[in-house]
Amino acid sequence: MKKLLEGKNIRLTAIEKQDINEFTKWYNNTEFMRYYDVISAAPKSSEDVLEMIEDVRKSTDKYIFAIRTIKNNKFIGVTGFENILWNNRNALIYIGIGNENYRGQGIGEEALYLTMEFGFEELNFNRIYLNVLEYNTKAISLYEKLGFIKEGTHREFIIRDGKKYDMYLYGILKHEWNNNKHIK
Repeated sequence: MKKLLEGKNIRLTAIEKQDINEFTKWYNNTEFMRYYDVISAAPKSSEDVLEMIEDVRKSTDKYIFAIRTIKNNKFIGVTGFENILWNNRNALIYIGIGNENYRGQGIGEEALYLTMEFGFEELNFNRIYLNVLEYNTKAISLYEKLGFIKEGTHREFIIRDGKKYDMYLYGILKHEWNNNKHIK
């Protein structure tokens, strides 16, 4: 039997108390936040971040995972699901590599693949979707490489630095995943 939530370089685990300070640093990094989320990049305290994690843990429609290196168990990012509609078997997926030293090395691809695999094969989702801002071209390339299909556009969805940007809607169905999961 294959190892669930573990790849060649990283594994997905629970977020631990010792991770909160690092996670808080990411929430206070405006560059990270402008790619990670559409909310305003307002600073968060460690108490705010801990409360957010606890809310996810108590929820029945969300999962959050720490992305850790296998080599030294370093906490480098987060991934998971929100807005899970169990009756319709679909969920929104997200990912953020907070430690900039691990960006551009295929870690995001491996982590997203493991998260998708968990969603389709363990949670039995039929559809996984995501939202991405048009200026996040590296993420768009990754999503398309993993089989996500552009399904629509929210025009002029967000204003950053006085410029309007679209938000793209992407999705992948379980049968598409089954046909393409070897492509990783």
